[in-house]
Amino acid sequence: MNLSPVRAIAPMNHWQERVDLAAAFRLAAQLDWHEAVGNHFSLAVSDDGRQFLLNPRWRHFSTIRASELLLLDSDDAGTMQRADAPDPSAWCIHGHLHRYVPHARCVLHVHPPYGTALATLADPSIVPIDQVTAKFYNRVAIDQGFAGIADFAEEGERLARALGSYRHMILGNHGVLCTGATVAETFDELYFLERASRTLILAYSTGRPLRVLTAEIAERTARGWEDYGNAAFCHFAELKRGLDARDPSYAT
Repeated sequence: MNLSPVRAIAPMNHWQERVDLAAAFRLAAQLDWHEAVGNHFSLAVSDDGRQFLLNPRWRHFSTIRASELLLLDSDDAGTMQRADAPDPSAWCIHGHLHRYVPHARCVLHVHPPYGTALATLADPSIVPIDQVTAKFYNRVAIDQGFAGIADFAEEGERLARALGSYRHMILGNHGVLCTGATVAETFDELYFLERASRTLILAYSTGRPLRVLTAEIAERTARGWEDYGNAAFCHFAELKRGLDARDPSYAT
């Protein structure tokens, strides 16, 4: 096996993808979704999804630049032996997802306050109680097999199986994960997943009964969101415009 297929690819290829992913890091830091230097975002750049961009090991989201993103290959057995190896848990989760789940082109995994709080509940399901929570009705995988920090191959393989054909996953006792075709679409999904989690946690905190939507209304609402797919690109473009005004260094 060739242990260094990635090194044959010019490091500054896929520039627009790099810029978008770097923007996602900066925005996540502003929204307080990050956790120190331990969370990770990735984006596939090859047709088969196995070559992907990933943040460097132990760098704060607020400092990530497009030119610094690692270009990795999920089939490269020598990745973790290099001086610029990524974080072991990043390689475990993102490497396996890009290898086994081709529809997960972009993978955003964080431990945000409300999503993580929801993930600690015995039943972390997103109950449809408004139009944002209903967006995720029957559309989120739930993994309850937490076994410690995900830094071994078997865990990555298990998480890939748990995600399956879903695009989003709540990792019990851990955090949340969203996937999608592009950074813009995936970031938008993560944004709304955290908002849905916040609404649920706040509603649960009242101690009063929830007024849950019927299955029919919840499903109709979830499908209705699909008509607004292009809004994700507008949302992300507006957020990037704010970044450009404050600190455009992410795009360097």
